[in-house]
Amino acid sequence: MTMPTQRLTGCESFGGEDFQVLEFWQWAHSDLLSNTLRGILAEFIVAKALGTADGLRQEWDAFDVTAESGERVEVKSAAYLQSWHQKKLSNISFDIAPKKSWDAKTNSVDSNASRSSDLYVFALLHEQNREVIDPTALDQWTFFALSTKKLNELGDQKTITLGRLKQMNPVEVAFSELADGVQRCLQQDQPI
Repeated sequence: MTMPTQRLTGCESFGGEDFQVLEFWQWAHSDLLSNTLRGILAEFIVAKALGTADGLRQEWDAFDVTAESGERVEVKSAAYLQSWHQKKLSNISFDIAPKKSWDAKTNSVDSNASRSSDLYVFALLHEQNREVIDPTALDQWTFFALSTKKLNELGDQKTITLGRLKQMNPVEVAFSELADGVQRCLQQDQPI
């Protein structure tokens, strides 16, 4: 029997029956383009780029990823194409609303809403051709790193469009440059 906080291999069976956890993952989580799963996938991709994807994802933690240097990273995802039929491409916007954060370590909720990370990584699945879109093709993603300090200049704003995000001069990178881009973003906010 596995514990809920133990990383699974996919080979675990259900009560000795002839089906495995891998089959569940294939059944439930193969649509990587769906909004919910694409967001989790973006968190995983960012964690891999930052070298911190070896543990387990905390579903309701106050932020999504911790960088090797300890910075707290919030990951937000968007895409022009969705799993469902579309008459036109989706408008790109990201949720940036301050939230009352839950701390998994203390099982407590903040009394005030805030942005509890040090920086945000906005992950855009930028491919616009349904025939070739593939969320596992890392060259179809663009990442924008922006410090929470800069984002807080917007006050309690709940969403940010791609155009407005670009006006704030985020560090824009491909996957291969993401770890360095996060560090550059953090350095931009350091006092000289």
